[in-house]
Amino acid sequence: MLWYHYVFGAVLIVGSIIITIVILMQEGRSQNLSGAISGGTDSFIGKSKGRTIEGKLERVTKWLIALFFIVVLAAFLVFLFV
Repeated sequence: MLWYHYVFGAVLIVGSIIITIVILMQEGRSQNLSGAISGGTDSFIGKSKGRTIEGKLERVTKWLIALFFIVVLAAFLVFLFV
């Protein structure tokens, strides 16, 4: 195995651990569903969700998953053509 096999492997393992941690830090969707069923009203926190920690975690998760996909695609192309 060449050195870049180890680099790609390490980056993918660390990236998957970070993505798992960020996803586990988020709140569950069941809380929002119970409020909709019971007829709860929107609060100020719900309207400004983009500024809350939950909104930031969702944004970070999307960027991390996109970056992870790019690294996997790059690893595939490097292993395919080298």
